[in-house]
Amino acid sequence: MIYGANGYTGELIAREARARGLAPVLAARRADALQPLAAELGFEQRSFGLDDPSALDAGISGVALVLHCAGPFSQTSRAMADACLRKCIHYLDVTGEVDVFEALAARDAEAKRAGVALLPGVGFDVVPSDCLAAHMKRRLPDAIRLRLAFKAAVSLSRGTASSTIERLGLPNLVRRAGVLTPVPMGALGRTIDFGAGPETTASIPWGDVSTAFHSTGIPDIEVYTAVPAAARLGMRASAWLRPMLQAPSVQAFLKRHVQAGKAGPTAEQRARARTLFVAQAENAAGQSVTTLQQTPEGYTLTVETALASVARVLAGDVRAGFLTPSLAFGPDFILQMNNVQRTDL
Repeated sequence: MIYGANGYTGELIAREARARGLAPVLAARRADALQPLAAELGFEQRSFGLDDPSALDAGISGVALVLHCAGPFSQTSRAMADACLRKCIHYLDVTGEVDVFEALAARDAEAKRAGVALLPGVGFDVVPSDCLAAHMKRRLPDAIRLRLAFKAAVSLSRGTASSTIERLGLPNLVRRAGVLTPVPMGALGRTIDFGAGPETTASIPWGDVSTAFHSTGIPDIEVYTAVPAAARLGMRASAWLRPMLQAPSVQAFLKRHVQAGKAGPTAEQRARARTLFVAQAENAAGQSVTTLQQTPEGYTLTVETALASVARVLAGDVRAGFLTPSLAFGPDFILQMNNVQRTDL
């Protein structure tokens, strides 16, 4: 089942599933929002919300796996994961939210008792970066510090933008001595060469400050993204604006603005774009290793990694419990996707 199939990412995955001859059940909160897509693709359709446990249990009944695509996941993942654990159904999602990863990691024992996989982050967040983190641990087994950086170049979907809005004004997160540690947003920045010269980056609370720790055990982890210098200044100013940015009325206004905009990047924009990654691991002796990685644009990659993850789980190729992508499928899982290159320096 693809829940949230009427959303931008869910629809992309559903269409590719149809192209591959698969027949997922499509589900969403509202039947009217889902019916045109289900009718076009010829898939079974179910509509149910997440606030009624009995309706939710009935809605997912009879499926072996739910691929949860309805964000913001901070608001939706708990209810769906609860239902999957009650019904002994594998749970996968495409979140990139640190709090969601940590909450699901805490339910490892429950998942093992239910005999199911809890596997969040099977999209752009965080398959390429999580596999890269595991690869760095393989290159430098005694690493104590990991820095991941990426450069993406397309607009966000409505769901991703809504998740971003929820964190406006909140602190950045890094991993220090194994502990998630808040630091002021915009306070950490580095100059990183993604292959075409030095670029300004800023540290962000990307999902890998959670998943890379679970995957590698490396105690100090930071994640950076390429941003203009002015944007980093804006990030630093957001801390002062936190009371306003987190006000319910402001949050609602910004989300309404997002919902009124484009669903996400066009097919042409996705086809032209690439995402660049740089990872550096360092040990206590000061030795370091660096790896470059290049992948398709994030939403295109999400479709491929999500469906590949679904296939592996349904084939029984994972153990029960909480898993990151690299724990489930290994550091080289990302290299099985189309148009991915990794270069060790």
